[in-house]
Amino acid sequence: MAARWSADHLQLHQRLLQQPSLLPKGAPLLLAVSGGQDSMAMAALLLDLQRLHHWRLLLWHGDHRLRDASTEQAQALGGWATGQGLAIEIETWKEPRGGEAAARQWRYGCLTQLAIERGIAHVLTAHTASDKAETLILQAARGSHRRGLASLRPRRPLAAGIEVVRPLLGFSRTDTGRICNELKLPVWPDPSNNDMGFSRNRVRHGVLPVLESLHPGATRRLAQLSESLAQESENHDELLRLALEQLIAADDPRQLNRQQLLALHPANQAGVVQAWLQQHNQDPLPAASLGRLIEQLPLSAGPGQWDLAAGSQLSWNREWIRLQGTP
Repeated sequence: MAARWSADHLQLHQRLLQQPSLLPKGAPLLLAVSGGQDSMAMAALLLDLQRLHHWRLLLWHGDHRLRDASTEQAQALGGWATGQGLAIEIETWKEPRGGEAAARQWRYGCLTQLAIERGIAHVLTAHTASDKAETLILQAARGSHRRGLASLRPRRPLAAGIEVVRPLLGFSRTDTGRICNELKLPVWPDPSNNDMGFSRNRVRHGVLPVLESLHPGATRRLAQLSESLAQESENHDELLRLALEQLIAADDPRQLNRQQLLALHPANQAGVVQAWLQQHNQDPLPAASLGRLIEQLPLSAGPGQWDLAAGSQLSWNREWIRLQGTP
């Protein structure tokens, strides 16, 4: 088969050259392929770029048996992969129950186990900029913190030495549909993607089309906003770590300088205290609780204490805040 090349191939190729650790040259890659347009576009693009990056590709498909004809679809997908010279593993969920959340847990469990068995450090999913935009809208509606708005990062840990990688975040769902048409790829749509009982589908079919009609390109800009928030969050975390290093007692990491902490803006005080507690394996404090704690720390309030989870406690005098009973 003659090598295919397009602006889409070039876009992904250039991104991988700019971020070589995302999908290292010569690495074995495990691709989660559902048969939908996103995963089929991902598989085809990576297959065509394989000659330049020398990956070893292994496809994985999970037959969840949650809908009619899923087994026939799995067999057809397997036949397509074999015809392309691609290795594929197909697993069947023997006891399907619990809906989408349970299916996702089973799916990632299978992928993790297979990655461990084959010595593969990169598990690929076909999330796109459209998924990123949908997540941003849903998280914003829930009142999420910035970290929630910045979810769906290009990579995330899956297990020790294994990470999930999302190489298609620079493409929209419109792009993957076009790629499938141009490359004449077979696609097996998931009927559940049209079930308006799922909140994500209501955003996908009801909210984003309206935003696109009002402001063409809205989906891509929302995805870019999410990425910008993620970068800002990483920068903020780095500055918090630097600030925290200056506030921790040199001879006792369980003590924080109260006076120096109070010289910071209250929002930064909260961030530093949260980061300090997490360093000592404390569960993150809810925003409301953290706010009430910060309100009790001014020197004018005198000494005090605050109960944490699992029997731990904060106490403070004029100079130091001390953590006791660390898990």
